Amino acid sequence: MSSVTQVPELARTGIGRLTPRDAWCTVRRHGAWPLLRETFTRFRYGDGFSHSRALGFQLTLAAIPLVIAAFGLITFVEFDALRVVLQRTILALVPGASQDLVVRTLDTFSSEKKVNVLALTLGLAAAVTALFTAMGQVQRGANRIYGVQRDEPALRKYTRAAVLAVLAGLPAMAGFVLLVTGAAFASAVEDVYGLDDDIVEAVAYPAGTVLLLTALTLVLRHGPCRKQPSHSLLVLGGAIAMAMWLGLTALLGAFLDLAAGIGTVYGPLTGFMALLLWSQLTSLAVFVAFALSAELEAAFVGQLDAATDDPSDHAHETDRGPRRRGEADT
Repeated sequence: MSSVTQVPELARTGIGRLTPRDAWCTVRRHGAWPLLRETFTRFRYGDGFSHSRALGFQLTLAAIPLVIAAFGLITFVEFDALRVVLQRTILALVPGASQDLVVRTLDTFSSEKKVNVLALTLGLAAAVTALFTAMGQVQRGANRIYGVQRDEPALRKYTRAAVLAVLAGLPAMAGFVLLVTGAAFASAVEDVYGLDDDIVEAVAYPAGTVLLLTALTLVLRHGPCRKQPSHSLLVLGGAIAMAMWLGLTALLGAFLDLAAGIGTVYGPLTGFMALLLWSQLTSLAVFVAFALSAELEAAFVGQLDAATDDPSDHAHETDRGPRRRGEADT
């Protein structure tokens, strides 16, 4: 249970549609630093770190089976050219110490149709289950950050999670891959299909940005169990989440490139360690976006205290009894 104040639902108050200008005016009125401070307070006391760890674990469970399922499906239907593009794109995401292991694994799946069918079935089942539970975790964490202490009934909750997994989860992954591996993807497309890589990059980066920003805004809009404000206000939170996500990913990639000793220590497991770190950073960015969107909505009506009073303070006051006149704290 979180200990944050509940954010008023502006969409139910008759105020009308909030615009990015309203968000900017709110920031100017209250100041950027107080809003950032209360955003961190809401994230912390809304158990944002705990929900980020849980979501990161579920994203890791979804990512690996999803790649196996996609590669198995492409190989099974004998789209050899697309398989080469996918393999080269995947390798662009993998640290050098783990690339040989990934190549051997993908080559094994390409050798026998029986293995591909098994990989496709098990991978899809595991990935879909992990994505559904991940979106359920997003809803739970968003509710606590907004001060909503109870989730929807299980059937409604996981139905919404399934819809979000398809409409937001998969596009977010696709957009992220296009943004991070745009050059490698364009080079692979040029080698396989003969399309100019400059044209492919010119299309891939805007498409990845639109996919990722749209997916994050959908999650911010339909994640919490409450009536959210207009999309235009939530786009700010989505843009900040995307910037954090890509920035933290770039820092992780630079760290892995500079710290050459990591590959020596972890060997083929370097890719798995990088995936664990990336999933944690991704989850952190998502819930920080929820906290910022919630704090902007609360600050619009003048509610700046993100955390509720500490109940232990009231307990201590009750134990001591009423303070006598002139009595000082010790």
